[in-house]
Amino acid sequence: MKRTAIVALLVSASLLAVLAWQAVMRQREYSRLIAEGDRALARDETFLAVEAFSGAIALRRDSMLAYLKRGETYRRRGETGQALRDLRKAAELDPTATKPQELLGDLNASLERYARAEESYEAYLRLDDRSPRVLYKLALARYRFGHPKPALIPLRQALAIDDRFAPGYYLLGLCLKALDQPGEATTALERAVQLEPGLSAARETLAETYAAAHRDKESINQLEALAALEPGRPERQLSLGLAYGRAGRADLAVITLRRVAEDYPENPEVYVAIGRVWLEAAEASRDRVSLNKAIEALGAVARRSSPGSEALLLLGRAQLLAGDIGAAERTLKQATAQFPIEPAALLQLATVAERAGHAGTARDALMRYTALSGDGIPPPERAMHLGDLSVRLNEPAAAVAWYTKAVESPSALPSTFARLAESKFRVGDQAGALASVERGLQREPRDPTLLELQRRLKAVAQGGR
Repeated sequence: MKRTAIVALLVSASLLAVLAWQAVMRQREYSRLIAEGDRALARDETFLAVEAFSGAIALRRDSMLAYLKRGETYRRRGETGQALRDLRKAAELDPTATKPQELLGDLNASLERYARAEESYEAYLRLDDRSPRVLYKLALARYRFGHPKPALIPLRQALAIDDRFAPGYYLLGLCLKALDQPGEATTALERAVQLEPGLSAARETLAETYAAAHRDKESINQLEALAALEPGRPERQLSLGLAYGRAGRADLAVITLRRVAEDYPENPEVYVAIGRVWLEAAEASRDRVSLNKAIEALGAVARRSSPGSEALLLLGRAQLLAGDIGAAERTLKQATAQFPIEPAALLQLATVAERAGHAGTARDALMRYTALSGDGIPPPERAMHLGDLSVRLNEPAAAVAWYTKAVESPSALPSTFARLAESKFRVGDQAGALASVERGLQREPRDPTLLELQRRLKAVAQGGR
């Protein structure tokens, strides 16, 4: 009996030793595969890294680290579905780990799934609320999701922890600008640039903010700094040249832009910018020399095989200023046939066509502008104008439709109700015409035009009986 017990103990001990040895070997192999995957990643051999981390997962299904590393590798490979799956698994295996939550937030943010990104960053911050980096990422996700006000809460927390975090002040400036607080936005952007002079995005936004506040000198200072920081980007010199022009320094603007033209002779935007500077100078001073230079620069662009809508719009404006209405109308028609269309070209075409006596072209341009801008509903003044053009085109039914839109405004004038009534009468709607007059009289009971029109309409109605 004792002998049997001793044999059993020996067998159990041997089995435990084998199992222990196997566990040690599995752990050793697991560690080797993790290290092999890390080395492959360092060489940017992502396929081999995935294979190594997958082997580690096969050995240890409960390894948060292996899933995390494979998820990071899939993300680097652009395989977002697999990356999300592994990172979620890592977060599930270790709910106290912050890294999976941060990476999930980063991946969702890169996919523009900002609500999901917010959830992950918030989960991270429930574990560690003292990370300015993740507080900033949460604020950025909220801002990009269109919620600048809630973004301020984590952003201010991040800056309270690290008040020298330049990107945080830049984002603060963007949020405050979106909330229509330009003064506070300017202060935040100035702080960002002070902390990190090479933060180009902050300088660019600061220049725009200064320009909106008509602080031309400060705006130009920022644009000059940007041009010095990024000399290889012609758009920086273009922006600077245009800013000189807006500040009334046309000669300096053109000198700056001509330097860009020398370096980039095939870039049509340079010549459009030169033309814009001369045109704005001509519009401000009615200077014929500046106007001729504008037409020359913009005409050169227009003669190219595919001039843009902006260049043609500017040329049309220049031709109109020169008094050549026919050329202006032709150019603006061409501008409104280019895509993407500059909406302002449609408004300018409507003005020129009406001056030329082409009511149909003017109405078509205004209708297209209305369809492109806002929600497609014209403001009362434009609806009134469209109604007037329809009358000139002898289309009373169309006039009724536009005047009906115009009278819905609380500020509609008695003359609008009168024109609606006259158009309804022309299409044979006598009752509707009288009703429109009476609506107008409810607002202006003593308006002489409406009272006379009411008398005439009642007389016609009585005569018809």
